[in-house]
Amino acid sequence: MAFTKKLGDDLSSDINEFSQIANQASTHIVRADVPSDEDTSDGSLRPKLLDEFLGQKEIKENLSVFIQAARERREPLDHLFLIGPPGLGKTTLAEITAHELGADFKVTSAPALDKPKDLAGILSTISPGTVFFIDEIHRLKPAIEEMLYIAMEDFELDWVIGQGAAARTVRIPIPKFTLVGATTKAGMVSKPLQTRFGIIQRFNFYTHEELASIIKRSAAILNCKIDDDAALLMARSSRGTPRVANRVLRRMRDFAQFYGDGRITLKITEDGLKKLQIDSLGLEHYDREILLSIIKNFGGGPVGAETLAISIGEAQDTLEDYYEPYLIQCGLIQRTPRGRVVTPKAYQHLGLEYSANATSSQPSLFE
Repeated sequence: MAFTKKLGDDLSSDINEFSQIANQASTHIVRADVPSDEDTSDGSLRPKLLDEFLGQKEIKENLSVFIQAARERREPLDHLFLIGPPGLGKTTLAEITAHELGADFKVTSAPALDKPKDLAGILSTISPGTVFFIDEIHRLKPAIEEMLYIAMEDFELDWVIGQGAAARTVRIPIPKFTLVGATTKAGMVSKPLQTRFGIIQRFNFYTHEELASIIKRSAAILNCKIDDDAALLMARSSRGTPRVANRVLRRMRDFAQFYGDGRITLKITEDGLKKLQIDSLGLEHYDREILLSIIKNFGGGPVGAETLAISIGEAQDTLEDYYEPYLIQCGLIQRTPRGRVVTPKAYQHLGLEYSANATSSQPSLFE
């Protein structure tokens, strides 16, 4: 009798705790029909609909089909996995998905989910069809990832009631939802988690023409006049990334306001980019430091990522995730089994003389 009473008390206590977690989490739901006041000073530059989202044509076409089919069946969209470097629009596309579905949008990041009860509190309060976005999903803790497996497949949560010999697991049903996971490191996402996503889309860097269109759209939202040739020059200097393009646009707007009449011209853009130390390829100060370090300190390479990061005083993750992808895309460095190697194109861009023996001066592993 005493054992039954204790079990009942434990059950009541855990249910109360679970309810408190749910109530706290419910205050952070972002509704699709309630406008956000983020970036109200400049107006939100993020598109709200697929038709407004410029670039990534194949992703847009496929996602449009999947969203329309889900709406016609009146079902939640299948779980969506977005892969790509930072700044290409993964979060924006997740929010657009919620708007197109007419669903609520809930945002969090993997590091913010510290304990399983954090995830339980969120999922127990969402409305049916909610789009739940987890950024940097490769950083999920194993215990939370295990809980997410069941939630994605069965739309239930495993919850432990009681302690010790009286402990037991109960399954709590949750509304059907769409999980959108975004990552910059797809290789670090476990295979069991990857296979639970029904839709997998990979982002590519944007072309100069696509970025120029994005810049002109953003300029219109910011009530800023811009010449076509200035927009194209900014696009060429934006590392193939909309986030960088919008950042450059805001700075050119400042220069145009201070040095001109507010209109962004080619001359204003050229002078502004020089002041920001951004060259014609979009390379910034640290990009050139990386290339010069490999050339001057390591004879053009090969050099390991850890050694290179130390030589320029930057974190290895930042080097590999932010700087290297664009340098490789531009054909300025190569990744080899022995390390990073600078290409002849990098010497030419930096105005240095290239020696064919530069990269062969390093001894072999077997010498």
